[in-house]
Order: sequence, then structure tokens, then C-alpha cells
Amino acid sequence: MGVMLKLYNTRTRRVEEFRPLHPPHVRIYVCGLTPSAEPHIGHFRTYLFFDVLRRYLEHLGYDVRYVQNVTDIDDRSIARAMDTGEHWYDIVRGFYAMFKDAWRKLGLLPLDAHNEPYATRFIPQIQIMISELIGRDLAYVARDGIYYRVSKFAGYGALSNRNLEELQAGARIEIDEFKEDPLDFALWKFAKPGEPNWPFEGYGAGRPGWHIECSAMARELLDQEGCGFDIHGGGADLIFPHHENEIAQSEPLMRSPPMSNFWVHGGLLLHESKKMSKSLGNFEPVGGLLERHDPQAIRLLFLQTGYSKVMNFTEGSITAAAAGLQRLKATYRSLALAGAPSTPQSSGALVARIEQVMGEDMNTAAAIAELHRGAAPEEFGQFIYALQLLGLSPSQQWMEHAQLELPDDLAQKLVRELGPTVALNGAEPQEAVAHVIALRTKARAQKDWTESDRLRDALARAGVALEDSKDGTTWTVRP
Repeated sequence: MGVMLKLYNTRTRRVEEFRPLHPPHVRIYVCGLTPSAEPHIGHFRTYLFFDVLRRYLEHLGYDVRYVQNVTDIDDRSIARAMDTGEHWYDIVRGFYAMFKDAWRKLGLLPLDAHNEPYATRFIPQIQIMISELIGRDLAYVARDGIYYRVSKFAGYGALSNRNLEELQAGARIEIDEFKEDPLDFALWKFAKPGEPNWPFEGYGAGRPGWHIECSAMARELLDQEGCGFDIHGGGADLIFPHHENEIAQSEPLMRSPPMSNFWVHGGLLLHESKKMSKSLGNFEPVGGLLERHDPQAIRLLFLQTGYSKVMNFTEGSITAAAAGLQRLKATYRSLALAGAPSTPQSSGALVARIEQVMGEDMNTAAAIAELHRGAAPEEFGQFIYALQLLGLSPSQQWMEHAQLELPDDLAQKLVRELGPTVALNGAEPQEAVAHVIALRTKARAQKDWTESDRLRDALARAGVALEDSKDGTTWTVRP
């Protein structure tokens, strides 16, 4: 644990050296999915980063306790159930199964009962916390539920760097709310006809608000002593109001705030330069992306941009990432065929270079660039280990293209085959293959089988054979 790791801390708005509160243990809470709709690629940009952070902390020798919750009760799943006649939990179960399938395909470290808490299984802990807040006059009972008194918490707005007076000026009370102040937020929503509910002795049956769920689960699983834990994470869109409200609920009940020593947030994801939205027609469910592209190429794409930066997803960017993946595979094959020792090695000159860039706020883009520079035969074990740190574990499939190389003029051959409508612009051979495969995958998704066959046959005549599977399309060079 002599290697330094620096992270940007939203709480202090500085890049700081990460030091665990209780080494060698590291406790992390990441806000998980609300499975009331299809999981999308924005969710996975965040979770892929925290997957790599978890791997890297373990590489540094820390014992990591990683908790990622499931918000399995919310207004949207209830509304959907009322509209469709389905049971609300069947909706939750179905969408979460999609999420876990994508999680597995993208190679994230597993979640299980020890680190995957469901909000509805922590109702007693939630109610205890609400009762404590009422007892300290930080919460009050209204006609429609129990609310948190924001005015009672002096530090409100500090995480998001917002002024309380400005927040109050922009807030309002909805028609069906009976709170004292527009900024106050629901801790417990009293039951309405037909809604799922749980008894709450002394107050009334209902269900928890969103923010209190995470506060209660984090306290129960990571901070029963009330002295805080190491890292709280999520997407940047959660800083306000979700994480701000978690702090307001949690810290007044603690022996030694802050709630979390580091707050770490992933940047937003745009789709074709616009915010993802179903109304704009650019909403990208992760399942559809996995049908069109290699999961490892998707992972590589997201790790090529700094985790806290706004990222623009395009079909061109995933095509380029697929080409980059092929270059890494080519390096792996050349070293394997040269007979280099292939046992993963966690130390050495190459790993030290990876540590140097990863230590600077988890610069995965620089780590990938380091791998693209190649490795000497004696560094093959380190090369494999570094790939595994990024979740790009080599498999036997990485050796499938080993016998023949792509011709240098492949892009020109494909342009002659396919015509000027396919713009390859002097692409490198692997980039040309990846681009045509991406076009074919898109055609298949649109059920344009004629175009799909045309693209496949053009590749075949150029010496590239395709093989489709449930995990995507792979290619092999043929005579």
C-alpha cells in the first residue's frame, strides 16, 4: 500500500490523497439502480468506473467492502403497475434482471446478498432513522407523510455548492404536498389506495422516500459506529438533491461527521451530443448496445474518457473503441505466439507505469494509452495483469485471429466492394473491419437483412469471416 492514489473529492472540491479511515479496510457505498425502466448506457458508465476503482483498491492491498443498493420501490414502478395491471414488484424484478444480465456481460465484479441491499428489506432500519430525526425536531408529521426540515440543517447545500436562499427561491410545493417549506423532502409517504405499504407504529402505514433509503442502508451496512465511511459514489446527477439530502439526514445523527470522507461522482453521458431522452429518440438501453457491440469494446470506450468528465457517446466512438480493442488483442497474440510467460504479474516496470497514471485520479485513459504502447516479452504477465485491472480479461477468443494478418489495403478493398456510401477515409485495417461490423450490426438491429448480407459478403471477399453469437460478432482472417 505504498502507492499513492489521489481522487477528486466533491465534498472539498479538490483532488486529494485517498487515505482510508480504518486501513487496510475501505468501505464504499454507490447509489444503485431504480429498476422501473430499462437500464441505459449512462448507468453503466458510472458502474464501470466504480468497478475499476474497486479492482484498483484491491490491487493496492486494501480489503474493500463495496455496497451498491437497489431502490426497489418508487413512484414510477407503482405508476407503471397501475397503468398496466402488473404487480409492482414483477416490474422491478423484470427490469433488474435486464440490469444484472448486462452487468454480467460487461464483466463487472459480482454483487451478492452481502453488498446488494434492497430498500424494501431495510424498512425497520429506515423507520428507526426517521423516528430519530423526529425526536431531534429535524422531521415532522404532515397530512400526507413525514418530512425532513431542511431549515434545521446548517450545512444544507454545501456538497452541491448551492446557496440555501437561492434554493428556496426556486422551490415550490406541489398541489398534493402538505410540507412546511418548499425545500423539505419526504422521509415517509403515507399509503394511498392501491399502493404498496408497510406499517409504521405510531405514525401510519406507507412507504419510504428515496433519500432516506440510502442513508439507512449505508448506516446499517457501513457505519453503525456513526463515524463515517470512506467513499460515497454515484453519477453527477445525484449530487443534488439526492446526496445533499442523504447528508442532511445522516450527519445530525452521527457521532463524528462527515457521512463519507470522499464523495466521488461520475460525469454525465450525452448521446450524439444531446442529453439522453426517450422524447428525443436517442435513449440507448444497454441491452440494445450489447446486441450490436462487443461488451469489452463498450467497457474500453467508457474507460477512454476521464470518469468525471462529460462524455459524448456516438456510433463512431464505439467503432473506434472496437478498433482499439483489436489492437490490444493483436499485442496479446504477438506476445503469446512468441512464447512469452503468461502468468499474470502484479509488479514490474509496466505495472508501475499503470500505477503512476491510475494514481492521478484514476486516469484510465492514460492507462489504456500505456497498454497501446505495447509490452516487451518479459512484460507479458504484467500486460495481462493490467488488462485485468481494467476488467479486460483476455480469453481464448483473443487468440482466434492469430494465424493471418489483415492486408494493409483492406480499407481500399472494402470501399471498392461497398461503394462510396461506406466512408472508411483511409482507416487502418482493424478500424475498417470494426466499422463495417458496426454498420452490419445496425442493419441487423433494423432487420435490414439485405444490407447485413451485403456487408458480411464484402468482408468475406476481403478475407474476413464473421461469427455471430449471443455475446456479439467476432471475426477471423481467412485465406
